[in-house]
Amino acid sequence: MCSKLCCCFPCRSCRAEDSSEHFSNRRLPILSRITMRTETDWLNFFPQRFNLWRTARAPPGVNNSSKTDGHPSPSEEERPPTVILTFEQNLEAKHLCEAGQQLLEREERLFGEIKESEALTHHEEEVSELAAERRDLEGLVLQTLRLSLGLEEVGSEALTSAVKAVRQEEDQDQQWTRRDRTAPAWRPCGWKMLHDSTLRSLVEERMDNPSTPPADQTGQSSIQADVCTMGRQLKEDLLRVVTVVKSCYPPESGICDLYAGLYHRTFSASLRTITDFGLEDKDCTWLLLWVNEHYPQILQKPELNGEIDVEALGKLLPEELLKPLEDQYLSKRQEELTTYIRRVLEEAKQKWNEGEEPRREDDCFVSPVSYDIIQCINGMVTSAEKVVGDLQKAQEITCQLKDLMQSFRIFQNDVIKQNKPNSQPAVKANLGCIEQFRDVLNKERHLFIEDVRKNCLHVLTDMKQSAHAYLLKPVHEVLKPEYRKLGTSDWLNKNQFEKLLAGVDKELQDLQGSMESCHQELVGQLHKEVTAEYVKRLLKGVKLRTREQQLKASVTVRDNAENLFLKMGSKEVWLKDILINIAEILKLQDLPAIQMQVASLGSEYPDLSEKHVSALLKLKTNLSKADRNTVKDVLSDTRGQRSDAAKRGFFSDVQV
Repeated sequence: MCSKLCCCFPCRSCRAEDSSEHFSNRRLPILSRITMRTETDWLNFFPQRFNLWRTARAPPGVNNSSKTDGHPSPSEEERPPTVILTFEQNLEAKHLCEAGQQLLEREERLFGEIKESEALTHHEEEVSELAAERRDLEGLVLQTLRLSLGLEEVGSEALTSAVKAVRQEEDQDQQWTRRDRTAPAWRPCGWKMLHDSTLRSLVEERMDNPSTPPADQTGQSSIQADVCTMGRQLKEDLLRVVTVVKSCYPPESGICDLYAGLYHRTFSASLRTITDFGLEDKDCTWLLLWVNEHYPQILQKPELNGEIDVEALGKLLPEELLKPLEDQYLSKRQEELTTYIRRVLEEAKQKWNEGEEPRREDDCFVSPVSYDIIQCINGMVTSAEKVVGDLQKAQEITCQLKDLMQSFRIFQNDVIKQNKPNSQPAVKANLGCIEQFRDVLNKERHLFIEDVRKNCLHVLTDMKQSAHAYLLKPVHEVLKPEYRKLGTSDWLNKNQFEKLLAGVDKELQDLQGSMESCHQELVGQLHKEVTAEYVKRLLKGVKLRTREQQLKASVTVRDNAENLFLKMGSKEVWLKDILINIAEILKLQDLPAIQMQVASLGSEYPDLSEKHVSALLKLKTNLSKADRNTVKDVLSDTRGQRSDAAKRGFFSDVQV
């Protein structure tokens, strides 16, 4: 035995005689050079640390238990004997923390007595033995860490003990940085860095050789299958980390974030490699879908939520790599959308050229153009948002929509220009398409770039006006003879307006055939145009020289307004109110009352001009020119007081 130390360090000569038999039964090959010590050796080796154990158990052959009539006391009879494991036994039992603590005790005992570096020469054998045993412990700790994600092979207790051993070594490294004496050659040992690098290698190996059974890969390319398999492995392993591995680490260790970062960087590196060689369109879409949808969904799973700092991870791929992939994807989708819309329009045009009428639903002509295009736009933009992870980028798919809508307008203009027997049914069906497009552009704004949306609405407004003009032109040609009688003496005295109403009723039947909401708009437009024609003829009509004539004209206009409104079945009540306001002006005789009525009409309709007021007042021949000018001055004052809400136009369609 060495006499240099106070405690007993068995020298190699002391254990030479029993070493061969002792090591032949060794179960851990890596520990072949480690010597088993007796209980007494350990108690002599750690007199202070194991004082409690000494008092709990006497040396062999010594019986210090208290007796009761020569028998052990009941409490001692029930107390199990204390078992003290050697370093080798702790290693074999995977008690790595305890084994590490034993080595730390020896390190403290050995190097605590060495004051000068020269003294190490007298303890070379002990230092070498301690270093060898440290290497054995380190190897077993790293082996345990490499099995972290397969705890059924190593057990959670072993992993917990390995983690504690790493923590002990890190603490000891810190202790030595604060000392002014010679440190062991293995200090600092950097086991925390070894821990992290071991986990990094573990993650890389599992992602390169996934153990998760692959899902059905029918129809997938090799790239799609690889990405999917890595993603599944990542998900399964992260779930294992938060449900099992996490419990083996102290709360402050941040082990979940550590693993998440390792998997994130490993997955990212694999995807970067894939993008270096260029991707087909399907593989490009698949990769973007994993980056922007599938991977974020994994991190947001309930089991992982709150365990991982997702924001700190960032995106799987940097912007400089994502941009080319997104451009490739969006360009392809934009091309597909454009091709599809052109095909839909071409099919509608071909059917019309062949003389085919649009199909009917509930006695209304309908066209599939708007439905097919809207469904395509909605589906493509919605899916693109998932793929690229950004709605504004997804909207770029619709950037060609204005030009496509222009093609729709050109098609309708051809239908109107050629005026075939199936032209009116086609235009009535188009009114439904226009309304559906308009609803989507107004209610589903998120699908479109704002400039594109506004331009498309402008095109649709022009198409609706053209359709209304085309469908209503024959109606006005039929009613023209009745228009000429408005404002005449016969109109005032012989009730000629009934013939106009009868003509309107007949023509309304021919306007049937568009969707109910579109038909109401068309009828409202006819109501407006008939009312405008009525006011135009009235302002150029017979002069009302007496109060009685003015009162009679007022009653006639009011009755005409009510009857026209009822006959039309229109919902445009404001058109009736215009005629009633004019009737009121014809009836009034008091100049201030006339001024108030004109001011009210002017504030409601900003396009009411002085010419219109002058023409209306000239019907009342009892008003002087000065009176008319006084009333017109009120209209000028009203212009500065008109609210923004007064935007409805009517009198601009009345030529005087």
